[in-house]
This record gives sequence, C-alpha cells and structure tokens, in this order.
Amino acid sequence: MSTNQNSNQKHKFFMDLALQQAKINLGNTNKNPSVGCVIVKKNSVISVGSTSFNGRPHAEHNAISDSKVSISNSELYVTLEPCSHYGKTPPCTKKIIKNKIKKVYFSIKDPDKRSYNKSIKKLKKSDIKVNIGINSKTVSDFYKSYILSKEKKLPYVTCKLAISKDFYTINKRKEWITNLYSRGRTHLMRSSNDVILTSSKTIKEDNPQLNCRINGLEKFSPTKIILDNHLKVSLNSNVIRNNHKKKTIIFYNKTNTNKIKMLNNNNVKTYKISLNKEGNLDLKNVLVKIHQLGFSRVLLECGAKLSMSFLSENLVNDLKVFISNKRLLKNGNGCIKNYFKTFIKHKKYKKEIVNLFDDKLISYKIK
Repeated sequence: MSTNQNSNQKHKFFMDLALQQAKINLGNTNKNPSVGCVIVKKNSVISVGSTSFNGRPHAEHNAISDSKVSISNSELYVTLEPCSHYGKTPPCTKKIIKNKIKKVYFSIKDPDKRSYNKSIKKLKKSDIKVNIGINSKTVSDFYKSYILSKEKKLPYVTCKLAISKDFYTINKRKEWITNLYSRGRTHLMRSSNDVILTSSKTIKEDNPQLNCRINGLEKFSPTKIILDNHLKVSLNSNVIRNNHKKKTIIFYNKTNTNKIKMLNNNNVKTYKISLNKEGNLDLKNVLVKIHQLGFSRVLLECGAKLSMSFLSENLVNDLKVFISNKRLLKNGNGCIKNYFKTFIKHKKYKKEIVNLFDDKLISYKIK
C-alpha cells in the first residue's frame, strides 16, 4: 500500500470516529445539527466531542475543552464545517485558532448561510491547513435532515409501519403484530427523532405513551404532536395525563375554546392548521409548522390511512417497515398490500434489510 493510500485510510478512519460521535445526540440538538469531532496528535486520538443535548456547546468546543493534554499542533476532524459566526456562543473557528490547532479536516460544508464556505478563509488566514471532503457521501447522507431543514424549510420524515406477513396493520385480538426486538428498535428510532407525529384516532384506539423506554435513553423521548382536527383527544389519555415536561402539542382546525383552555391547563400547546380540499389538516402545512417550531426530524407513528396520505403526497423521506413472520389471516384488518406494492413500484429508493429474529425491518430511503 502506498504512502498516499495509508494517509487516505487514516483520514477516513478518524472521520468515521467523528461520525460515530455525531450519532450520539442525533435528533436531540434542537435547531443545531448533531456534529462529531475528534482531535488527533501523533496519530493518536487525544479527545472527542459531540454537540451537546439541546445543541450547545458545539462538538468542537467540547472536544477542545475536554482534552487532558495540550492540543497545540494537533489535527481536528469534524463532520461538518466549523461555525464561523457569532450566535449565542462565539464561533468554533475562533476556539480552533486560539488553541493553535494546525490542521482541520471537515467532511461537508455547512448549508447554513451564516457559515457556508466561510471557515476556510478564516482558518487559512491563521496558517491552519484545511481539508474538505473526507467521507462526504456518507456524511451527506447522515445530514439529510439538516440539509432538508436549511434548503426546503421542512423536517425529515421517517414513516414507521408494522405489518404482518400478509400485510395487515391491525390485529383484531389487540395483540402486538411484531416481536420484542422490533418494538425495541422502534424505541431506539424514537430516541433519534425530535418529534413523534400521530393522530387523535391512534391516541383514542391505542392510548400509547409514545416515549422512549430504553434504559438510559428516557431523556431522549421526543415531543409528541397530535393531528386532531376537531379536538377530540381525551384529557385522560396517557399523552395528556403524563405531559409533565410540556412535550405534547396538538394541531387542530375546528376551534373549541373550552377544550383548548383545558389542554393549555395541562401544559399542551395548540396550533391551528389550515385544511386541504378534502377538509382534513393540510399535511404540507403541518410539516412547515413543525419546522417553524424548531424541529427537524419527525417519526410518523400512526394508522395506515394517515401514513398512506403522507406517502401519497410525497412527504416521506424514509419508510421503515417492520414485517412479522406470522400471518394474521381472519384476525387481520387494515391490509395495505396493494397500495404498498404500487407505491414502492413507482418510487426510487435505497433498500436496506435488517433481520430481527423472526421479524425483519426493511428501510426504503426514498430518493
């Protein structure tokens, strides 16, 4: 292997480590992107950092501040271009320059106009070498939600479906369709999204808690947004009664002053959303409002009808289908076989399959 190949492999390795750091708080960094940073000296990692819970401090700040050894003349690997503007905190470029880091490697440029392509000039002016593009394809895919948020002012939507082997979405016996491992994976997905979007019908029929119940990840439970046109949600439902952290929001259209007052008294925020031609909440406007509220990653957990509406309107970026190894036959309801096969046939997507013992998870990343 040539010296150049060795060098490329080294840079890829350290950027991969930075990406793993970025994944730690994905979906939990508020309006800021989840960034990972690795500081290297003499080919050894001396410090790592990720964007903090709720978005501050940034990854570079954490990695520099947490280092137990001098970082002078070190190399810094970061997944996203370091910020160069003053916001609520000073820019990361200033901290990098102040600590005399000699080389900065970042994978992709920050789509935020305040930072886009601006750090390079500042760093080079202080004699810091800059390299861009390591693992750019992988890192760009990781930042799809952030890029979508900046470019189209929309959140990234992941639609989760659980179906039997014969494509039913409801078990008439009120039993789980999928197994324990599939349900555990769902909780993990919740922890990396900042919103769970559902309907008042799902709340009424299932009375779910819609939180993350994995030990150690409970604090990453997303905000719950309920589409409830006529404000029918019960005040005794789990999501209302357990709303101690003010993490439930309702989108409605038909005003009911008394019900809104009672919801507000339970720390539930309410927002009026316009209707579409069919008289239902306009789903595109729902997503626009979610973005305006500062959220960027949405996990759609609802019934088949609403899921299909989001899919039909091309508002889904990532479709996650958990498929049981069992058939429901006469105990099944809500079959989506024809719609699902037609939808997939007419979409361009990247397909990934994960085996979950007797279940399997098929991901369709829609292009």
